[in-house]
Amino acid sequence: MRSGRFALGDRVVLIDPKGRRYLVTLRAGAEFHSHSGYIAHDEIAGRHEGATFKATKGMLYTALRPTLEDFVLLMPRGAQVIYPKDLGPILMLADIGPGVRVLESGVGSGALSMAMLRCGAMITGYEIRDDFANRARSNVATFLGEEVLARYEVHNRDCYEGIDERDLDRVVLDVPEPWRVVPHAEAALRPGGILCAYTPSVVQVMKLRNALSTGAHWIEPRTVEVLLRTWHIDGQSVRPDHRMVAHTGFLTVAPGIGA
Repeated sequence: MRSGRFALGDRVVLIDPKGRRYLVTLRAGAEFHSHSGYIAHDEIAGRHEGATFKATKGMLYTALRPTLEDFVLLMPRGAQVIYPKDLGPILMLADIGPGVRVLESGVGSGALSMAMLRCGAMITGYEIRDDFANRARSNVATFLGEEVLARYEVHNRDCYEGIDERDLDRVVLDVPEPWRVVPHAEAALRPGGILCAYTPSVVQVMKLRNALSTGAHWIEPRTVEVLLRTWHIDGQSVRPDHRMVAHTGFLTVAPGIGA
């Protein structure tokens, strides 16, 4: 991760006084434009993180390097992403760490891929749409660097038709019908491996849990939902914010006990 002064080619998040964030890649001679005027990229290059810049109409912007959360929310996308509030719990529930071999199906725009790769995982991705696969590779390389692609292979494959890999540590799913993948995951995971699925609908959860309860391969499947509530704190005015990020999806996890 880079630190210190910004350079041309770096990605920068510009934050206005209302907390709105804009992702910019610094280019020679380019300009960041908004309703408050523009800022020349060359003015940002060479300055330290946390520096402030005045747009031509007077609004001040603070420049920082993007966090993974920033990049996931602001990056180019072809598919809906798994949001940061669910990415962290997935890493914990699926116990993602260095050297863990993961089959990820439904890579979308690469948000979950980036989170797992940054933990040191080795990922084989199945994605049925080439445009999504290409976008995921591009986003991964943009944020984590080209060298990370050595641990990230994405194939144009349908996981409903089977999983070629064997002795996997994890199978992580973001697909509409994850229950169809359960028999393939049983064959692909090593004993003690973990299946983890993200599903927006409780009907999907019911069908997945029914598939996991069939036979004796899976032990103690569980399903959780993560709700995120921020707080308004302004002097003596302290209360929950009126709006919150409530339902996005359910996370279902189950260890396998082998044949």
